[in-house]
Amino acid sequence: MSSSTVELVPEQRRCSDDGNGGETVENGELYHLLLLRTFSEPLAPTISLSTETFLKAATLLKNQIVEATWKGDIGVDALVLDPTVYTGLLGTAFTCLKSYEITRNHHDLLTCAEIIDTCANVARSTTRHVTFLCGRGGVYALGAIVANYIGDQSKRDLFLGLFLELAEERELPAGPEEGGFGMSYDLLYGRAGFLWAALFLNRYLGEGTVPDHLLSPIVAAILAGGRVGAADHEACPLLYRFHGTRFWGAANGLAGILYALLHFTLSEEDVKDVQGALRYMISNRFPKSGNYPCSEGNPRDKLVQWAHGATGMAITLAKASQVFPKERDFREAAIEAGEVVWKSGLVKKVGLADGVAGNAYAFLSLYRLTGDVLYEERAKAFASYLCCDARELLNMTRQEVDHDYSLFRGLAGPVCLLFDLVSPIDSKFPGYEI
Repeated sequence: MSSSTVELVPEQRRCSDDGNGGETVENGELYHLLLLRTFSEPLAPTISLSTETFLKAATLLKNQIVEATWKGDIGVDALVLDPTVYTGLLGTAFTCLKSYEITRNHHDLLTCAEIIDTCANVARSTTRHVTFLCGRGGVYALGAIVANYIGDQSKRDLFLGLFLELAEERELPAGPEEGGFGMSYDLLYGRAGFLWAALFLNRYLGEGTVPDHLLSPIVAAILAGGRVGAADHEACPLLYRFHGTRFWGAANGLAGILYALLHFTLSEEDVKDVQGALRYMISNRFPKSGNYPCSEGNPRDKLVQWAHGATGMAITLAKASQVFPKERDFREAAIEAGEVVWKSGLVKKVGLADGVAGNAYAFLSLYRLTGDVLYEERAKAFASYLCCDARELLNMTRQEVDHDYSLFRGLAGPVCLLFDLVSPIDSKFPGYEI
């Protein structure tokens, strides 16, 4: 295991089932040995908790998250500070939606709708961004989807109308030749993040809900911006700067932007540039580890996660392999990135952005791509650890208490992972995979 993994102390690691699954782990020592064997023998079959155990753990932890963020004393204050999906109260709404989709508990849907209504009341004044994860795009997209589930046509149309108003933001389709450098291109805060919100809406409400004539100019602007950003770079056809740095990762960099672009019909020239950018990244991995740099020219080979590193690249490359099935190098590179995630072991945090839950989704992407149950078992191994130790690990690595229950930095991320393991073939990395 790498230096970034968590040392497991046997007497502190306890997990039990209620007897339904028949795979009870009664003491921490056995669980410790399980993980040691799992990580030291990558090709060996793994032992994981039952589906019933994952579902029960997810439901219990989801209830705690709702209590802490929505019904608890910090709910209103946290809302005013952060109504976003990424680290704010809207992440609780997303988690309730995930729970509803698995359990069909109508109370989850009603709770989700209540949270969205409250977030919508303050989002316009508290965030200028239009993305799904960190802006109003997430509020309006989730609002329309949940209203549609409930059958409230009026509210569905209200939220959809607000979203379509965002699509009219003049900066979104502004290319470099039009001075379009005011809005970034990344997934968290920029144009790729708005495209993702539109794709999410179209997935739930039907293709064309957000029409192509609104999205195509944004796609064109992103491609044009990437070409201008790479004008001084001979080897990579698309590059983007975020706060002056050419990031590679999913959150603020190239991996996330390319992932969004892969969902659209592209011209032959556009396809060539997207493929060229992916191949540039593949050819410039760290030669010893196979991991990916955080940013252009960064020699630090430390982070193996969704936001920066092999996890985000594994998911993006898996999508590229699906879009371009004849290009075998993308499939091979996705598998190799997954091996980096596995061999790196357990990272020190729990969330989607930079923790165990996010890394487990790389295996689920590879499972859907290849059909190999090895990747499903690897995801379950990571999830089995979280099922027992997520809260303790969070306490060990806590930096910001406000994010303890958030989707990307806290416990809501593991909840979504545990729910997704009920049906791994249908899993989706929250806020990233469509």
